[in-house]
Amino acid sequence: MKATREAYGETLVELGREHPEIVVLDADLSSSTMTSKFAKEFPERFFNFGIAEANMMGAAAGLARSGKVPFASTFAVFASGRAYDQVRQSIAYPGFNVKIAASHGGLTVGPDGASHQALEDVALMRVIPGMTVIVPADAEETRQVVRWAAAHDGPVYIRLGRSPVPDVFPQGAKIQPGKASVVKDAKGRGFGEMRPEGERDGLDADVAILANGIMVSKCLEAWEILTAEGIKSVVVDVAFVKPLDEKTLIELAERCGAFVTAEEHSVIGGLGGAVTEFLSENRPCPVVRVGVRDRFGQSGTPEELLVEYGLTPGHVAEAARKAVRLKWAV
Repeated sequence: MKATREAYGETLVELGREHPEIVVLDADLSSSTMTSKFAKEFPERFFNFGIAEANMMGAAAGLARSGKVPFASTFAVFASGRAYDQVRQSIAYPGFNVKIAASHGGLTVGPDGASHQALEDVALMRVIPGMTVIVPADAEETRQVVRWAAAHDGPVYIRLGRSPVPDVFPQGAKIQPGKASVVKDAKGRGFGEMRPEGERDGLDADVAILANGIMVSKCLEAWEILTAEGIKSVVVDVAFVKPLDEKTLIELAERCGAFVTAEEHSVIGGLGGAVTEFLSENRPCPVVRVGVRDRFGQSGTPEELLVEYGLTPGHVAEAARKAVRLKWAV
């Protein structure tokens, strides 16, 4: 169990040792975003802008224009909301090479409440032209996507969480950034256990369950519930919300014919929105979305909030049953 923000902080230090052009910016939250680890080892390459997120994003754009590779961090609600104009106009519009790593995304911020629970950030970042949007599921995937982002030329938004999450991927797993990863197939095989060519029958299921962030581990629990009921499902980690792995979506549509999406975000504009938009134009089939239903957050423990907002394995299982019913009703 490790929070994705912790894996981010550790990976930044590793990258800092390897790449002197990497610099890190923060908005007075380095002990929370875990950029303090980088600041301790590379104080001359760390910049604290105080509670001035918009200024930080503008400076990140300038540093990128000067040949640096800036990672800019703050809470997701501030990175996507308070600094939206600077992200759009100063970073994305000119296509500058800035990496926005935003922590404390979603409901599991917990007692900090609605003002700090970003439930719209993926939607806001996804709509910006040229922005890559990533929501890793665990520490290992975080390490790999942060490294990918450092090597990628262009603006990137990485959403990180406050709370520790279970391991989904084994350490050193060969994750392919940009590709959706099957983490449990209909035969019960985990990531890396399916043969990439030839034996793909594990994808033949009643429903495909797509998730990212903390919801991937919740969907793996839902897989157990559904299997006990005789419902075959496939659980797929879709860390890259933009660009989507369209090839895998089409394959799952052909083999399963029904989907559930699950995210710690509003059902409007996030993973569920991205999937339904693509499928409706290319391979229409039922999609049932699990996420926050047009509400703000509130104070509570992470687990209390996941129950209150319908983001539990039981809710995912019920959505899967509905998706299967809809498939046969068509």
